[in-house]
Amino acid sequence: MSQPKRGNAVPCYHCGEPSDPPVMAEGRTFCCNGCRLVFGILNENGLCSYYRLSDTPGTRQDDTPTNDRFAFLDKPAIAERLVAFRNGNQIHVTFPVPSIHCSSCIYLLENLHRIENGVQSARVDFLRKEVRIVFDKSMTTLRQVCERMASVGYEPAIHLDAMDRKAAKRPDRGRIRRIGVAGFCLGNIMLLSFPEYFSATITSEPKLVPFFRILLLSLALPVFFYSASEFFLNAWKGLRQKTVLIDLPISIGIIAMFLRSAWEVTSGTGPGYFDSMAGLVFFMLVGRKFQDFTFDSLSFDRDYKSYFPIGVTVSGRDGERVVSAYDLAVNDVVLVRNKEIIPADGILDGGSASIDYSFVTGESRPVAVAAGETVYAGGRQLGSAVKVRVTRRVTQSHITRLWSQGEYRKQPSRYQHLAHTISRWFVGATLAIATSAAVYWYVADPSRSLHAFTSVLVIACACALALSPTFTYGQMLRLLGRRKIFFRNNEALERLADVDTVVFDKTGTLTSCESLEVSSETGLNKEERMMVASLARNSTHPLSLQLAGSLGDNGNWMEVRDFREQAGQGVSGIVAGRYVKIGSGRFAGTPEKRLSDTGTYVNIGGKTKGVFHAGHAFRPGLESLAARLRGMGYRLSVITGDHERDRDRLAKIFGPQTDLRFNQSPQEKLDYVKSLQAKGHRVLMVGDGLNDAGALMQSEVGISVSDKVNNFTPAADGILDAGRLDRLAAVLRYSHSAIGLIRTGFLLSLAYNVVGLSFAVQGTLSPVVAAILMPVSTVSLVLFAVAASWIRGKQLVGT
Repeated sequence: MSQPKRGNAVPCYHCGEPSDPPVMAEGRTFCCNGCRLVFGILNENGLCSYYRLSDTPGTRQDDTPTNDRFAFLDKPAIAERLVAFRNGNQIHVTFPVPSIHCSSCIYLLENLHRIENGVQSARVDFLRKEVRIVFDKSMTTLRQVCERMASVGYEPAIHLDAMDRKAAKRPDRGRIRRIGVAGFCLGNIMLLSFPEYFSATITSEPKLVPFFRILLLSLALPVFFYSASEFFLNAWKGLRQKTVLIDLPISIGIIAMFLRSAWEVTSGTGPGYFDSMAGLVFFMLVGRKFQDFTFDSLSFDRDYKSYFPIGVTVSGRDGERVVSAYDLAVNDVVLVRNKEIIPADGILDGGSASIDYSFVTGESRPVAVAAGETVYAGGRQLGSAVKVRVTRRVTQSHITRLWSQGEYRKQPSRYQHLAHTISRWFVGATLAIATSAAVYWYVADPSRSLHAFTSVLVIACACALALSPTFTYGQMLRLLGRRKIFFRNNEALERLADVDTVVFDKTGTLTSCESLEVSSETGLNKEERMMVASLARNSTHPLSLQLAGSLGDNGNWMEVRDFREQAGQGVSGIVAGRYVKIGSGRFAGTPEKRLSDTGTYVNIGGKTKGVFHAGHAFRPGLESLAARLRGMGYRLSVITGDHERDRDRLAKIFGPQTDLRFNQSPQEKLDYVKSLQAKGHRVLMVGDGLNDAGALMQSEVGISVSDKVNNFTPAADGILDAGRLDRLAAVLRYSHSAIGLIRTGFLLSLAYNVVGLSFAVQGTLSPVVAAILMPVSTVSLVLFAVAASWIRGKQLVGT
């Protein structure tokens, strides 16, 4: 298969990334040895159909050795806590795999048994990005399975929080069963009741009529006592707390329909309203389940344990051993390899390190740390392995303080307050009207008294109060979810409509952590720029690679001799006969007065030639987003742990009136949100890192921006795919439109109740009319809510 060129480089056959320099194997071009090895594994096992299902389906492989990465799984205590089911030698486990993204991924993972002996089956849940594996422990081990998955580019994401659960999150099977029972009974009840709608008999044999009506009652019993129990329990809990919940009037309507219907059947006066009761219960349960589908595959409640590995390597007198991160003790010496997260606060035990704290502090530039200096949990080591002596246990580290601030309570949403207020009024008004009608007809015509009382309670059911927002927000969550904009629940969307202030984090939110841009203050000529690029190309440090890509000319690299890299300091070597150094100011020999905290300095031939500043690239569309938000009247703020080097650029993007704050700690971000709320503002916080977690939870609505929706998501009310950040203004408009749609639904419900009550109080509303009106009104309202939400969403959010 031929491979098209992209610019000056041929794309990798496995992952599609530019192959520079190319790695050749089997007549194909790869960008690195990792991709070549994956292809070799698949080729040896006859799995190259993987490449026919999708062009370049793989992901770029990390050349970091994985020999000991899963060594912690050899400890039975750790492995056992990941096992979902065990039957003799057969083991069932479920792993989240964030890199699943296409049909080729499913094909490869579900053929895992062909490349790892002992694996009996593997099934992928694409929506949840999980794979369930069954293997024989007598033939392979949990560690070997994970290493094999990692070797082909699908490393399972195993973190500390996985130790707190025996299996993956299970769906609410109780509600699913209640929906199934209600749907089954509703279908059969409507089938048996159909002739009653046309004043016909159920059968040509009058003697069988009581039998079929008893059958209707029998079918209604499980709906009433089992399927509807959710509403009864919620209403009862509210009454015990002296609160009228929306489920109370719904419960009254269900009870009234059931008792009236049961009385009609047992007294032989009619078939009752069992079809209306079962239909109401079924639609309500489906509506509540409907809104769960969108975010069911996402984790919104992760805490600091989601970010740290389960096992860590401890170095001691007896050599190295793997222990659970929970078991780390003060003075333990932990080995932290390249790109691994530091699990606990400590001090660097010899050597030097380059720590990326962007996920903790927001500062995008790695920090150089010398022996004896403090390092903090949550930082990621870049470069060779280092040793850290633990000074605080995992649960006492600096990063966990964000999670010990107490509960961050959200203000009640507008709809919750409105619905509960209407419910209180509705219950009282319904009972008053029903009682008044019963008393009036008891005096005027006793035969109509009970009929009028129960008809009012049946026709005046408050189902629309719950159905309108349930289906409106359910459709909104579904539509937004398809566009990679996820919200925890409908309350988050409701609160979103109330915010008046938008606070942005910078690093990872307004900027992309996966791409860097380099600015320079140098006097380098073209040859010297190529010398710097050629030297930087020999390092695996992200900044070095970015320098090489920014300055270099593919295919014209210069030869580098005597290359040396000092971790956390810089690189040096001889290029074109001249000694070149790139790194920190002191490493490059820059005079003290010219030193900067954030620059990467260049020294050629013993002379400082200038400094490069590398930072994460700003995401596209920010200027138009800021303009739209200002036009909608929102107050804007940017608060970041990064330095002020982008102040001018941010002021240009967001406008001079925007509050820009730099060098902010996580606690200062939290305090800033609290200060805005103290002034009466309702805050939307948009962030990405663990350092934003306190502010995200404190704000009325917290939205996490993520380049990988299922990876590294802090606790938030919503998750926004980074590529959709420019649609934030449209999402805010959409949330405003929901309030109008819900109010329209309330008005339609009110109109229905007024018309129905006008007939019900007369005691002339027949069971046939009531049985038809109830489902027709319910279905009509559901169709309106779904259709209006879909149309409005297409107009505002687009595709």
